[in-house]
Amino acid sequence: MGKVHLEDVDAKELKTEFSLVKVKGTWKRKQGKKVNKETADCVSAAKIYESITEQGASWTVVSPIVFTYKVTETQNLLNPSNNTLLLGHITDPQQLEEIKHSNKPIKRFVVIDQEVYKIYGPKLTEYLEANNVLYKILALPTTEENKSMKMALKILEEVNNFSIDRRTDPIIAIGGGVCLDVVGLAASLYRRRTPYIRVPTTLLSYIDASVGAKTGVNFANCKNKLGAYIPPAAAFLDLSFIQTVPRRHISNGLAEMLKMALMKHKGLFELLETHGRVLLDTKFQADNSGYGSNCLQVASQATRIAIITMLEELSPNLWEDDLNRLVDFGHIISPALEMKVLPSLLHGEAVNIDMSYMVYVSKESGLLTEDDKQRIISCMVSMELPVWHEACTMELIQKALQERLKHSGGLVRMPLPVGLGEAEISNDTSCEILHRAYTKWCDELNVSCDSNCDS
Repeated sequence: MGKVHLEDVDAKELKTEFSLVKVKGTWKRKQGKKVNKETADCVSAAKIYESITEQGASWTVVSPIVFTYKVTETQNLLNPSNNTLLLGHITDPQQLEEIKHSNKPIKRFVVIDQEVYKIYGPKLTEYLEANNVLYKILALPTTEENKSMKMALKILEEVNNFSIDRRTDPIIAIGGGVCLDVVGLAASLYRRRTPYIRVPTTLLSYIDASVGAKTGVNFANCKNKLGAYIPPAAAFLDLSFIQTVPRRHISNGLAEMLKMALMKHKGLFELLETHGRVLLDTKFQADNSGYGSNCLQVASQATRIAIITMLEELSPNLWEDDLNRLVDFGHIISPALEMKVLPSLLHGEAVNIDMSYMVYVSKESGLLTEDDKQRIISCMVSMELPVWHEACTMELIQKALQERLKHSGGLVRMPLPVGLGEAEISNDTSCEILHRAYTKWCDELNVSCDSNCDS
């Protein structure tokens, strides 16, 4: 076979860069990097690169996509005098004034978890009617078992029947992570992208699902195998929703908070180590009993740190172009474990079991001291999180790691804690370390794991 000389190919290729300018209502390409902005209505950030060769022409389009979304703490979100739910997503002051002074009624399609609706349905209805909103409320059983395209299509059918304007009528999702994920996917599909708003009502969704761009449903017995990276127009966070969440679900959310603490923020870990049980007992609300009146201050501090550290990791990497992600800690083994035992483990519980094992891996890798390991496990236990599960066998761990290799560019990219509040990505953890960590994990955290340790 003959060799292709790149120099010869390049010599015969003519490359030209074009800017895109809008003149008298139509877009025109203009050669070169410098454009006379005085003669143009608008200059796009997009570029077209044209290449001419003997074989023909090709065009490369570079079109920067910018997503702007707000994550806003608020209080009394469903108070009729608070317009955040209806108008808080609007960033253009002129548009906001036009809507406020318009005679056209606001129209909103609301999807809400059916258990949340039982508690807040009357208050939500009162809010919408008090603000003269044309509305449709769709209450659905948004559980992990129902997180499917079937549910997304159900939402889309109802949205289509209600007939919304995809530019001005955002879909509102009120519920836990499953609700926010499914509604987000449905919105991204409807007319190719309809804005949506997230209102988390669980602790886990408050600090995790509500602040990122991921949407999705389960498919082929795999967690979130279908989905898109489309962030909401806004997420509105009201801690008062957490007071009606069952205790187990508070603990469930604390797992994701602990994840960010171990990966990025020692101060948050120490806060959870000291106050985690109090936050669990008080459900992140103000408390005037024996715990004192600073509970809400601690709750606010903990949630803000968790959200800020999450945004630090997600914002520069919304589409996960960089596969080295610290936020994947606790999400290497947990997807397989969660789906295997569905519905017995909540998401955060599966994540914590994953983190618990990885803490032992980190210790056996020489990255974590015995004292730090014990502090982490004790913190987990104090927040009533599971640290071991019989279904998390060595076989399941190995399969999960193999699956990870397929979808992570051939590297396992395993986030591991290095001390408290710091982490590194490991790609060379040996099978010997994984097995040794697993055996010690079983020996120390489960008294009857002999059969599992041999698997």
